[in-house]
Amino acid sequence: MQIMSEHTLGSSHLPLRDLVTDEIRQRILTGLLPPGERLVEDRLAEDLGVSRNPVREAIRVLATEGLVEVAPRRGAAVARPRPAHAEELFDIRMALEGLAARLAARRRDGAALARLRSVLDDQRDADQVGAVADLNTRFHTEVAAASGNEHLHQLVGPLLRRAQWVFLQTAYTRAGESLTEHERIYAAIAAGDEESAQSLSVAHVAAARHSYLAHVAAQSGVVHPVAARPVAARSEPAS
Repeated sequence: MQIMSEHTLGSSHLPLRDLVTDEIRQRILTGLLPPGERLVEDRLAEDLGVSRNPVREAIRVLATEGLVEVAPRRGAAVARPRPAHAEELFDIRMALEGLAARLAARRRDGAALARLRSVLDDQRDADQVGAVADLNTRFHTEVAAASGNEHLHQLVGPLLRRAQWVFLQTAYTRAGESLTEHERIYAAIAAGDEESAQSLSVAHVAAARHSYLAHVAAQSGVVHPVAARPVAARSEPAS
C-alpha cells in the first residue's frame, strides 16, 4: 500500500500525529483498510515513512472515534460498523441534513451551487468505490456549507465522516440511486424550493438507511423491521 503523495508523511512540517491520523482515517473511510483488518504499528510506520510513536497515537485517536478497536493481546484492528450506531447516525442526519438543505435553498449562493455542481459532475465520472464514497461525503458537506450556518456545518462534518464508513457497505449497489437523489436535491436548492430541498434530503437519508439495514439483514439472515418497511414510509420531511 503506497502513500497518496510523492512525499512521506515524515517529511512534512505539520504535527505528525494529526497527519498520520488523517491518513489512516482516510484509508478506513475509503475501504483501503477494510473492517476487521489488523493495524500493525511497524508495518504502518514503514508504509507512511514515520516512527511507531505517531502511529500508536493515531490509533488511540481513531479508537475514540469508533473507527478502530483495540483488544488485549490482539492489538488494534479496523472496527466493524455496528447497526445500532449506524441507525443513530441516520436519525441525526435526517434532522440536520434536512435543515441544511432547506437553508441552502433559502440562501441560493451562486458559488456554493457551483461547488455542488462540480461535485456531482465528478461523482458521475467516478468508477472506484473509494472515490464514490469520498464524493458522496463531499456532496453532503457542501450542502451543509451552502446553508451558511457555521454551527450546522461544524456539527455535520464529523457525522459525515462516520456516515461515509457506513455508505461503503452498500456503495456498489447504492451509488447510482444516490447520485440521482443528489441531483434532485441540487435542483431543489438551485430553484430555491425550501420544502422540496428538505423533503428530498430527508428521503435520501431514509433510502440510505433502508439500503444499509437491508444489507445487514441479508448478511445476518434476520430481517430488520425498518429494512422491511417501504422507504416512502420514512421519507417525510422533518418538522
